[in-house]
Amino acid sequence: MNREHEYRVCLKRPHPQQERFLRSKAKRKIIRAGRRSGKTTGVAIMAVEYFLDGKRVLYAAPTSEQFAQFWKEVKSALAVLIDAGVFYKNETEHTIERTGTNQCIRAKTAWNADTLRGDYADLLILDEWQLMDETAWNDVGSPMLLDNNGNAVFIYTPPSLHSQEQSKARDPRHGAKMFARIVEEQEADTKEGRIPRSEAFHFRSHDNPHISSEALKDITKDMTHLSYRLEILAEDINEAPGALWTRILIDNARVSNYPTLARVVVGVDPPGGATECGIVVAGIGQCLCKGKPELHAFVLQDRSLKDVPDKWAKEAVAGYKTFNADRVIAEKNFGGDMVESTIRPVDPSVSFKNVTASHGKAVRAEPVSALYEQGKVHHVGPMDVLENEMVSWLPLLSNWSPNRMDALVWVLTELMLGQGAYEAASASSEDFEEPKHRSIWDYGSERWRNRPRIERPGGSVWDPDSDMGREAADRGRELFGWS
Repeated sequence: MNREHEYRVCLKRPHPQQERFLRSKAKRKIIRAGRRSGKTTGVAIMAVEYFLDGKRVLYAAPTSEQFAQFWKEVKSALAVLIDAGVFYKNETEHTIERTGTNQCIRAKTAWNADTLRGDYADLLILDEWQLMDETAWNDVGSPMLLDNNGNAVFIYTPPSLHSQEQSKARDPRHGAKMFARIVEEQEADTKEGRIPRSEAFHFRSHDNPHISSEALKDITKDMTHLSYRLEILAEDINEAPGALWTRILIDNARVSNYPTLARVVVGVDPPGGATECGIVVAGIGQCLCKGKPELHAFVLQDRSLKDVPDKWAKEAVAGYKTFNADRVIAEKNFGGDMVESTIRPVDPSVSFKNVTASHGKAVRAEPVSALYEQGKVHHVGPMDVLENEMVSWLPLLSNWSPNRMDALVWVLTELMLGQGAYEAASASSEDFEEPKHRSIWDYGSERWRNRPRIERPGGSVWDPDSDMGREAADRGRELFGWS
């Protein structure tokens, strides 16, 4: 009697934290773990177990470099069966399969979520989930599990809060938000005596017994405390302790609409090297949120992007035109002249102003932060990436450039604190009647007479004889009742 050949598959012995998610019966699992904690090796064990049970497994990471460890692990575990011809391995397609069946492991990139389309799986694993576009699951991944009521695993390490340029995520915190949501669902199911449909798992780099504790200790000496909490302890941190803004501060003043605006400005912080260009649009108008009229600032849009100069110049001009802005401002000390020379070919009629940085970022940002604390700045709707920079940049400690935050600081300084700002931006309606020099929008005020004229196509708001000047004066009379 002939017996089939027997082969042994050698899987690594999972450490206790890996064992927890490997033996979980939940349909949806999210794993938040530190660097070198064994999360990828753990899901490689899971993938091989599913595969040997005749299942179809799809593993995806943003780039091919990121899925290299997973691919190495599954190839090593199945090497004997591959060499014996039981399974077929295709290095180009990164697949291991049993010919003529649906039994398969496949590793793919998901930097573009659409590359996952056209496949299906019994188990879908999305690694480095925090760096993926959310549509990789919402629009593409979840329908792939419909045929067989498949399972899904999401894996991530909380990213450094200044590394958005490495991410395709629309909301940089979508991984953390999913983790928090699954924790709530898990607790609710447990409380009601149900087997949780979704489970969340958290472990640290220190929980991997297979890495050198001495090496880990040595590496962490070169890390900031914040990076250590994110990358090693795998903590989801909403904001950095010591940042000039908090999420509560921003959220408490958020609005869904805004009043008629007396002035709108586009702030541009030009990119330094390969970073993005900060482009923020904001305006000022009367607000009644405190029970009496005050001049408040309204942050309208974050149009920042990482692209060639012609593209970000067009984006800045588009913001200028969309909101009928009064001017575009950019820092002269760092690229200001370059910004103007880049914007002029796009639209020569744009009113442009160079601003000069006489102090460092922290000194410039502190007065703007104070405006938020006083409830005088409102974000119109969510602006996730901008707000992420605001709550993560640490004065004197952060070694990265917050381009979006810089653009915000420039535009709010211009509107609320600079030479072009209204007198006493915090004044009530009673104070508006007889300010020291009256408003720039008052046609006959001293500030009108003393303001230098700015020559540009279409005139200037500072020129009372131009179309724009007359329109500005009319707007001031309409909004604030000056004669």
